[in-house]
Amino acid sequence: MEEQALVIALVGVLGIGAQWIAWRTGWPAIVLMLAAGVVAGPVLGVFDPEAVFGDLLEPMISIGVALILFEGGLSLDFRELRKYGGGVWRMVLLGVPLGWLFGSLAGYYVAGLVWPVAILFAGILVVTGPTVVMPLLRQSKVQQRPAALLRWEAIVNDPLGALCAVIAYEYFRTTATTGGGAFEVVPEIAIAAGLSGLIGFAAAWIIGWSFPRGFVPEYLKVPVLLVVVVGTFVLCNQIEHEAGLLAVTVMGIALANMHVASLRSIHPFKQNVAVLLVSGIFILLSASLDLDQLRQFEWQFGLFLLALLFLVRPATVLISLLFSDVPWNERLFLAWIAPRGIVLVAISGLFALRLEELGYGDGTILIGLSFAVVVTTIVAHGFTIDLVARLLKVKGASRPGLLIVGSTPWTIALARQMHELGTPVMLVDSSWQKLKAARVAGLPTYHGEILNEATGHNLDLSPYQVLIAATDNEAYNTLVCSEFAPEMGTDRVYQLGKGGEDDDHRALPDTLRGRALFRSGFGVEDVEQRQLEGWVFRRTKLSKKYDLEDAAENLPEATNMLLLVEPDGDLRFFTHAAAPEPKAGDTIVSYSPPRSEKSKEQAARRAARNGSKPQPA
Repeated sequence: MEEQALVIALVGVLGIGAQWIAWRTGWPAIVLMLAAGVVAGPVLGVFDPEAVFGDLLEPMISIGVALILFEGGLSLDFRELRKYGGGVWRMVLLGVPLGWLFGSLAGYYVAGLVWPVAILFAGILVVTGPTVVMPLLRQSKVQQRPAALLRWEAIVNDPLGALCAVIAYEYFRTTATTGGGAFEVVPEIAIAAGLSGLIGFAAAWIIGWSFPRGFVPEYLKVPVLLVVVVGTFVLCNQIEHEAGLLAVTVMGIALANMHVASLRSIHPFKQNVAVLLVSGIFILLSASLDLDQLRQFEWQFGLFLLALLFLVRPATVLISLLFSDVPWNERLFLAWIAPRGIVLVAISGLFALRLEELGYGDGTILIGLSFAVVVTTIVAHGFTIDLVARLLKVKGASRPGLLIVGSTPWTIALARQMHELGTPVMLVDSSWQKLKAARVAGLPTYHGEILNEATGHNLDLSPYQVLIAATDNEAYNTLVCSEFAPEMGTDRVYQLGKGGEDDDHRALPDTLRGRALFRSGFGVEDVEQRQLEGWVFRRTKLSKKYDLEDAAENLPEATNMLLLVEPDGDLRFFTHAAAPEPKAGDTIVSYSPPRSEKSKEQAARRAARNGSKPQPA
């Protein structure tokens, strides 16, 4: 018992530690998690998951994968299909059989596997999986369409790949024992898959019907949802092996498209659970790797891996997307990115033993070969996704963007200043008339309600890492900040201070508000008044010879520092609670009153002394 608790704690430390290092360094998280598990398991022998958990290891991993697939299904909205449906359907309806066919040919002719093992393994290779694709997409920030296609493919093809393996296994088992053929196996599995899909949809409908009507109290919604997901998975697995994966995927997609308002509150929780599960399962599986199995690795297996990367995947994607509206640069990007992960290893281990029981000696090779595929694809795609995305011009905005909610004279002036600095900016307002001045100024705008769920599908929010809510309604600004804080981070959502506002606005709790801009605590009415008085935004480039003190001396006395822009585009704000430490190369954006003629002359003399350009009026 104590040993199991120690291993669980160690798995958590290694998994989350790898994710944290990935965040700090920019390295692929899945590569670091894989390395951490291999080092702790077969290399150093710190723990052996199979010895510690025994027969519980397989069901633990299976349930974890089911929860990850359900969480992934919750992110798939059919409204995306209006924009990317053609590519998605092709990647599923054509990509799965083509990938199965090409993988089988490579397994037989290149890897030297016997046909039954090659066909079954190729079915599993159809899987990419959200456990590996999601961390890559989160880190690489590719454009919206290729990211959506990879996400849909990963989540939808996961259960389909498992069912392909089940079909192949049942076919070979039936022919070996009773002499039956495909006509006996395929209809039976198709019926089981259809029934499992209906059960998953029914479970989603029950949740979607009961939650809004108050049949489940708020504090029980997350536990009830988790129990229903696990119960659905286990029930459908009793109908057919791996059919539970299809059921929970259908359940997640169905719930996502029922738009149940009461489920929005559990989104942060499900995302946290998914991160914990991905980290833990990756560590457990990589720590379970047997080095003796890898020593069976033969030279033709290396050729098989090359064929998988450079022939099977490219041929599958490029043929699937022929005559589609997906541009060629995006097709080539999709043809390269196909990392394999948890489901491949878990299912390969399961069927390797069953194939051996049927008399196929190559079955035991699948375990080592599946780990080789996982390691190769994760390293190859994890370390090259950014480079390939840049070369093929599918990379999203490289500089952190600024999302400004509310079109006012103050926000338009700020957006213009940031736009000139090269920061991606988007002004959002529900009033078309208020956005008119921003459109005239040539600034990017979006007409719509930022809190509307449809906005997330009509507007790509991925380029924007910082939000400023600055409408003329401070209570609404607080609501926007509290809504986006879980997604962007509490240190990335801002609003103006309380300033001289009325008591109702002062009563808004600080725990809900975004971080207050300006150390002076300027509120909405304060900046509106100063805009009328002619206050302007100014930017000042710092150097080793011209630091923040020199800049402050060169600006009008009442100037307030707003933010600094680092050379890589990162935005750091001066707030009521903290001030960033400026360095040479940073650009300071300040908000200050207009200069008098006398102050202009003094500023010009100081600038000449310091060898810098005079500040704009």
